[in-house]
Amino acid sequence: MREIAAGLAAVALLAACGPSTSTSTSTSTASPATTAPGSPSPAATASPEGAPQPLEGLYEQVITDVLPSIVQINTKVGLGSGIVYDTAGHIITNAHVVGEATEMNVTIATGGAPRSAKLVKAFGAGDLAVIKVDRPDGLRPARFGDSGKLRVGQIVLAMGNPLGLSGSVTDGIVSAVGRTVSEPQSPDSPGATISGAIQTSAAINPGNSGGALVNLAGEVIGIPTLAATDPQFGGGAAPGIGFAIPSNTATDIAAQIVKYGKVTNSHRAALGISGSTIIGSTRQPSGVGVARVEKGGGAEKAGIRPGDVIVAVNGEKTATMAALSEQLTTFKPGDQVKVEILRPDGETQTVTVTLGQLPGD
Repeated sequence: MREIAAGLAAVALLAACGPSTSTSTSTSTASPATTAPGSPSPAATASPEGAPQPLEGLYEQVITDVLPSIVQINTKVGLGSGIVYDTAGHIITNAHVVGEATEMNVTIATGGAPRSAKLVKAFGAGDLAVIKVDRPDGLRPARFGDSGKLRVGQIVLAMGNPLGLSGSVTDGIVSAVGRTVSEPQSPDSPGATISGAIQTSAAINPGNSGGALVNLAGEVIGIPTLAATDPQFGGGAAPGIGFAIPSNTATDIAAQIVKYGKVTNSHRAALGISGSTIIGSTRQPSGVGVARVEKGGGAEKAGIRPGDVIVAVNGEKTATMAALSEQLTTFKPGDQVKVEILRPDGETQTVTVTLGQLPGD
C-alpha cells in the first residue's frame, strides 16, 4: 500500500493494490445496502420458502453476470485486479497494478489455472493499462456502461481481489462524481492525476485496484483505484471513501491502446514541463520547480525556463506538483492560461501559456 496525496481535506489516499500473496478463491459478498430511492423495497424478513427478496436477488444476478469477467493479476511484487475487455484476451487494469512488470499471471475470479499474460501498454498519467493473456479461450468480456450518466446515490458493487481474496464483492453507493485526486510519483507508482473520479462508499482495499465498480444493471461504470486514509488516526482507513476511474475514460484509453498499441489522444492539457515540489524556507511546499522544458511546448514558447518556480495558474496557487496537475485537468489542450513564475533572481513574472496535450507515452 502506498500513501498518496489528494486535493481533499484531512485525508490521504492509498492505491488499492497489494503485495503478492496466496489465498483461497472463495467469493464473498457484502450485505445489501439500504434501499435507495427508486430501488425495489426488500421485505424485512425472508419468505417462508427462503427465496431471495427483490434487492437481494438483483445483487445475486449482477454478481453472477459480472464476476466471470473479473480476473486476479499477479506480478513478482504484488497483485491486483483486472476486467476482461474483449474476446481477444485484452484486460483493463491500473498502471500501478502492473508496475514495471511486462509479464504476469492472470486467474479468472471463478477459478481455473493461472494464465500467462503480457503488457500491451501502460498509460501512467491516467493510471490505466492494458494487458493481454496468451490463451483467451473462455474469457467473458464485461459490459461497460456510460459513466457520464451516473447519479449520486446509485447503488454500486465493487468486485475484485482485496488482500488476495479472489472474487470478493462489496456494496455501497455513488457518493460523488467529478472528483480530482492525485498520487505522488514513486518507484511503484506512476504519479497519476485522475480527473472526474467517482467517489464511492463501497469498500476498496489493497488488491481491488483495476477491478470493477458495477451498477445494478450489471454494467461496469468505474475502475476502483484509490482508497482514503485518515492521517489523524495513524493512517488508518477512512471508512466509506474510495475512488474509481470513470468507465468512459477507461474504455477510451483501452480502445486506443488495443488499436494503436499506445495512447494517441489523452484529451488532457499539458504545460510542457517536468518538475517537482519545492520546499520553502518555512518547510512548507511553495511551488513547482521546473527541471525540464519540453522543446516546442507551450511553456518554452511562453519563456518558462529550467530553474523557474511555478507558483500559480490563473491566480490559483500551485504549491505542489499534485496541485499543478489537478489545476491542469480543468483545462483543455489549446486553452490559454496565466502562469505566475518566480525566476532564480527572485523576480516574479506572469506569462501566458497555450496549453498542449499530455502525451500518451
